[in-house]
Amino acid sequence: MNMKVKEIAKIIEGEIIGDGDILITGVSGIKEAKPGDLTFIANKKYKNLLYTTKASAVIVGPDINNSVNTTLIQVENPSIAFAKIMSLVGPEPIVFPPGIHPTAIIGKDVKIGKDVSIQPYAVIEDYVKIGDRTVIGAGVYIGHYTEIGSDCLIYPKVVIRERIKIGNRVIIHPGTVIGGDGFGFATVKGVHHKIPQIGTVEIGDDVEIGSNVTIDRARFDKTYIGNGVKIDNLVQIAHNVYIGDNSIIVAQVGISGSTVIGKNVIVAGQAGIIGHITVGDNAIIGGKAGVTKNVPPNTHVTGFPAREKWEDMRFQAYIRKLPELIEKIKELEKKIKKLEEKNG
Repeated sequence: MNMKVKEIAKIIEGEIIGDGDILITGVSGIKEAKPGDLTFIANKKYKNLLYTTKASAVIVGPDINNSVNTTLIQVENPSIAFAKIMSLVGPEPIVFPPGIHPTAIIGKDVKIGKDVSIQPYAVIEDYVKIGDRTVIGAGVYIGHYTEIGSDCLIYPKVVIRERIKIGNRVIIHPGTVIGGDGFGFATVKGVHHKIPQIGTVEIGDDVEIGSNVTIDRARFDKTYIGNGVKIDNLVQIAHNVYIGDNSIIVAQVGISGSTVIGKNVIVAGQAGIIGHITVGDNAIIGGKAGVTKNVPPNTHVTGFPAREKWEDMRFQAYIRKLPELIEKIKELEKKIKKLEEKNG
């Protein structure tokens, strides 16, 4: 990479604060950057790193001004702008040429769109439909009657069971299982009897699902993942869960059956959500939170059991004061005892 700051600013439609003629030779994180590197700050809470970074230029948001000596490029969204530069200077993306590998197994009456790539040892069962330009990675299994849209990327070792519907531009990372049976059993006289899970899973457009995620099929009807939803690695989504458009589910989250997650919800890492409740639009569930009741829209909850963030922070502050309070109680008990002895 050899570009001047002013050339970079033109590409990302940014405003330069500083020297636009500085030559940029590489990209890096702000802590690791060295002279000649371009970096970025996406959150103003890291603004102090501007005083210590060795980067020659930093892409920042409009709320950071020229209070440092480093050259800045102001843009509306630093993360998107930096990603645009990374795409120009990073390694070329891996391209899978269209075609069906001779080791792939294709069932009967399978409908395959234009320029589809099916990689080695993939198994496509009967009556499957695959849209244009979709890539099916090595060792992928796609069950009977499943439909996959156009421009999807299904990485190796993904399992998509029967009668699943997946939209367009969906990315599914290795090891994920879509449409496994929901966890449904009825216990009679100490014996667990399996309840058939005859529903399906429906995934909208522009969804990305991380590695080793499990999304169970519904007992009836469908488990639903809305348009634009992003799911991190190692997430469990149980039967009949509904996740609204553009929500984000972070790693190691568990969502129990028949829970409804609204639109634009963020569920942070390792949070657990009990079944048959509703999480309203734009809610935020903090990391490791245990959600046991409905969460209203536009609410930030944390802790276990989950409560509004301000309430949980006050509760945690009280917990931290317990040792001090216990010592005070002991002192008070001693004083009371002395008074009782004196007045006895």
